[in-house]
Formats: sequence, C-alpha cells, structure tokens
Amino acid sequence: MNLLFKNWHFMRYFRLALALLLGYEAIRTHEWFFMAFAAFFLVQAIFNFGCGPRGCAVPQKRNKQ
Repeated sequence: MNLLFKNWHFMRYFRLALALLLGYEAIRTHEWFFMAFAAFFLVQAIFNFGCGPRGCAVPQKRNKQ
C-alpha cells in the first residue's frame, strides 16, 4: 500500500493524466485500441513502473581482465 500512496511526483501525475485522457478519448470516439495505451499508462502511474533517470537501457557487464 505504501507503493500506491507515497512518492508521487510529476511523471506519475503526468502518466495518470495521460491514461485518463486516452481512456476518455477511447470511449468518446469508440476507438478501443487506445484503451490498451490508457491501461499501460495507468499501470505505470499506479505502480510507479517506468524508466529511471538513466533511461531504459540494460546495464552492460564489463569483463575485467
């Protein structure tokens, strides 16, 4: 429950607003494909998923020889 209600910042609010906007537009225009994007951004906003400050790149292991 801490994850859901703490540490809200600009990007979480932005993702939530984008999810609500896309969901509203999907219902208004009957373009149900946009509901997938709305759900994606809603899950990101609620659970704080997404890329960190370094981006989405996977860290590379370096061989220390």
